[in-house]
Amino acid sequence: MVTVLTAPVRTLGLAERAAVQRLLDRYPIAGAQVAERVRVNGLGRWRSEGRILGYGPRRRLEAICWMGANVTPVGASPPAVAAFAEAIAGQERFATSLVGPADGVLGLWERLAPAWGPAREVRAAQPLLVTDRPAPVQPDPQVRLVRPDEVDLLYPASVAMYTEEVGVSPVAGDGDRSYRDRVAELVRTKRSYARFVDGEVVFKAELAVVTRHTAQVQGVWVTPAWRGRGIATAAMATVIADALRRVAPSVSLYVNDYNAPARRVYERCGFRQVGTFATVLF
Repeated sequence: MVTVLTAPVRTLGLAERAAVQRLLDRYPIAGAQVAERVRVNGLGRWRSEGRILGYGPRRRLEAICWMGANVTPVGASPPAVAAFAEAIAGQERFATSLVGPADGVLGLWERLAPAWGPAREVRAAQPLLVTDRPAPVQPDPQVRLVRPDEVDLLYPASVAMYTEEVGVSPVAGDGDRSYRDRVAELVRTKRSYARFVDGEVVFKAELAVVTRHTAQVQGVWVTPAWRGRGIATAAMATVIADALRRVAPSVSLYVNDYNAPARRVYERCGFRQVGTFATVLF
């Protein structure tokens, strides 16, 4: 139980699974990251990699905040943000990032910065995009699901993408075991796509989050030698078509506002903006 003096914040447990799901269904795209964790891990702390704080009366949950390696608020009004921040501020920083709807994330960061700062980077405006129809461009027939026997080919590209995007290597902690396991799991579950040329990955992307509402694409990457050739648009068209046919009724992603080339690709593929995310990296 998390106790605060000014607002009804508490750690949620198994009995409130239905209330959490109802709230997440109100935010099918913005809440997708938390929704997948709830689907996979439930709400029992002993089963999950984090816990969920709830704001509001027990019978009328108004907002939640996932607390694990990432901190992600969903449906958080200014009073909920203030309450979550009050509940978290007394703890030593445990997360590697704050990520989610921009109002909630930036509101949390404003209050947590004195205790948790400084941040390595603040990405304050990341358009949240979605599409529910195939891209209006020709898909690339050479983009396909990665096979389990190709993990060793995919892995260096995944490390390069992560390091370029996040600014730190994903293998800095326990060597490469955890990250390699994650890459292999996405391949095993048919959520990883690539185009190979002479045994080299020239494009990759994965469905990092899957819920009943959406498949969220992350890790989109073109090897530097192939950039500027226009392969990303057709490659993404393939990912979108397969995800819509096989996985979820929509495809979503979020992108840094300053990444003009990527935003042009997503626009050509028919994505529309439905919100704004923010990310604070530590």
